[in-house]
Amino acid sequence: MSYLQNKVQSFNANLGSVAGKISNKRTIGPAKPTPSPTPSQASETSKYDLKRKRADLPHMPFSQPADTGVGQHIMTQVTYAIEFLKNKDQPQTFPAILQYLSVQTREESYKNALEKILIRHDKVNHEPKREGSPAVFGFRPVHNIRSGESLLQHLQSQRDAQGLSVKELRDGWPSAEDAIGKLEEEGRLLVTRNKKDNHARMVWPNDPSLIFEIDDEFKQTWHKIKLPEPGALADELEKAGLTPANKHRLIKKPIKAQEKPKRKARAGGKTTNVHMAGVLKDFSHLKR
Repeated sequence: MSYLQNKVQSFNANLGSVAGKISNKRTIGPAKPTPSPTPSQASETSKYDLKRKRADLPHMPFSQPADTGVGQHIMTQVTYAIEFLKNKDQPQTFPAILQYLSVQTREESYKNALEKILIRHDKVNHEPKREGSPAVFGFRPVHNIRSGESLLQHLQSQRDAQGLSVKELRDGWPSAEDAIGKLEEEGRLLVTRNKKDNHARMVWPNDPSLIFEIDDEFKQTWHKIKLPEPGALADELEKAGLTPANKHRLIKKPIKAQEKPKRKARAGGKTTNVHMAGVLKDFSHLKR
């Protein structure tokens, strides 16, 4: 019994020492409560911040370049220069174009390159420098027409009856439609218009010599003539044994009597009863 008691005492002692170590490790510092995980709140906050930042950004299509003011590329300046000449009724000097583009302080090589491009451009008329007058630049429209009289002269000088596009006229004459409307009211122009917005589309000259009055007696006689009803003409044609052109002609095919199919004769086989040739009779000529 003494051996068992010693074992029990040593086990209890070891158990007590281990329990004390565990309790000491847990009570070294103040216990901190473990925070409950709330990922949804953080994610919602971050999403809300992103949405607010995106809402503050200006609405702009990223497929288009940003508007940074006057373009610095030389071809952009050429486009602005042509638009400037288009809005001016009189030709402009090259220094006036440089001043409009605000590039008069640029280097000489840039100015020379811009001038050469304008001289060779197909939308620009260039008049070289002469005695007492500087070189000037003007806009070159599709048709050099800027008044109603010049429009009539151009149409009368044409050798064919082809009309003139109003869109091409507006290229060098922005107020073309107003003059076209006045000439149409005077009976000097024939005008076709768009159905959607009633804008003039094509114009032709109207010859006043072809306009003449019709007598009232002739008009009355013309209106007294009554036209037949839409179906009356077709009925008269059918009575005469004719088929109207707007009706499909039905051709009746004759009904053929059904014929019974003929039985095909058997192909002749190989004769095997040769030894009875003198006894049997030949009836092959009786086949149908």
